[in-house]
Amino acid sequence: MKGMRGMGRVELRGFGWRHAGRKRWAVRGLDLRIEAGERVLLLGPSGAGKSTLLAALAGLLAEDSGEQQGLIEVDGADPRTARDRVGILFQDPESQLVMARAGDDVAFGLENRGVPAGEIWPRVEQALHRVGFPYGRDRSTAALSGGEQQRLALAGVLALRPGLLLLDEPTANLDPAGAALIRDAIGAAVDPDTTLILVEHRVAEALPLVDRVVVLEPGGGVRADGSPAEVFAAHGDSLAEAGVWVPGRSVSARGSTTAAGDVLLTADRLGLPPRLAPTDLTVRAGEAVAVLGPNGAGKTTMALHLGGLLKPGTGRLTASAALAGPDAGTPAHRWRASALTRRIGSVFQDPEHQFLSRTVYDELALGPRRTGQPETAVRATVEELLTRLRLDLLAGANPYTLSGGEARRLSVATALATAPRLLVLDEPTFGQDRRTWVELVDLLADLRDEGHGVVTVTHDTDFVDALADRTVTLTAARESSLVAAGPGERPR
Repeated sequence: MKGMRGMGRVELRGFGWRHAGRKRWAVRGLDLRIEAGERVLLLGPSGAGKSTLLAALAGLLAEDSGEQQGLIEVDGADPRTARDRVGILFQDPESQLVMARAGDDVAFGLENRGVPAGEIWPRVEQALHRVGFPYGRDRSTAALSGGEQQRLALAGVLALRPGLLLLDEPTANLDPAGAALIRDAIGAAVDPDTTLILVEHRVAEALPLVDRVVVLEPGGGVRADGSPAEVFAAHGDSLAEAGVWVPGRSVSARGSTTAAGDVLLTADRLGLPPRLAPTDLTVRAGEAVAVLGPNGAGKTTMALHLGGLLKPGTGRLTASAALAGPDAGTPAHRWRASALTRRIGSVFQDPEHQFLSRTVYDELALGPRRTGQPETAVRATVEELLTRLRLDLLAGANPYTLSGGEARRLSVATALATAPRLLVLDEPTFGQDRRTWVELVDLLADLRDEGHGVVTVTHDTDFVDALADRTVTLTAARESSLVAAGPGERPR
């Protein structure tokens, strides 16, 4: 499965892009040349325009969706007219799978490209083999784990034989084992003459896949460009300070300064077969609990239960009087929306699923207004959160136009806006640069030390080491059927 030789060359001269309705340019003044066959790791702080640049190279930025400056070309052509030369793999594998069976999903793109019928299935089989897909082509896509879905999505892209392969944080939604399998699949399956541009926050793990590092400067241009060793030796300290995840630079832990307080929630054999096996868990005020486990173990389902957003299928979830107040004895999923908002703040895995307003400011003001706070208090709360989570320059922006990291910070901020006693967060560090990651850890640690309960569903082991007082590990059996998981708590 050879790539298109001589293809995949990228050139940008003074390139810039501003999304419609935004004052700030997502990318500006960018001069960059990438030769065919190069392997580039694209870095930069959150909001530097990495995903926007990949979308532009993939030809996905429609002319009427924003304003462009300068030149951008793939093999001398506008990317919008060269889409058959480019393949792109996104963060969320589920968003890329369109067919019920694995083989049909890989064949879908080939059929759309008009590949002769006699070539389609041999190319499907070859692509599945090269990414290490562990099943046959009749495997149901709904039965796959997150890592298996991403390998299937990668096979679908590679089957098209692109000259330029773009990877936008392809391991972001995966557990460590699944992420390692994807990196191995990329290393083994991509042809030597295929140009690769990778955006990845797990820098140390990604370095074996690349031979060049390009760091974007927020506001415009390239900050650093060279081999990984050259870039990190010359700019490592300044890049880490600017928010880039530089290998070898550790972050400080924020252990609890006080003992855990009152019990807030108690889960007794709480479950929702087959999504979540019966599980026990106690959540206390002044404590940070991390919920761990592989993709498919039911971590998100657990978060929805703890947030009062899902009716238990088995067992019970009991809120103490310290959390429920006058609703003690009433299940959290039956509380009034205004009461739930004041008591439990939830951060969803997909930030856009919780956005309801047209601007970042109004999104942050929504919760406090619903709980009846006066407008002066609402304004003070919103302005504090905008500043603390580095969203102040985006107050007037549409939430749906934010970068992945910005959207994640907004979703956390909306949960904090009503100062709930308990916070339940699903992958809160997703898409964050080093600086905003540290600030988020500090923010949650401060809330914990002030007596709030914090429950985090996460694959981020650094985050667990920095913040968690206890861990609870959910497990999934092979073939995605769930195994009962006890608390597995780890004192710290």
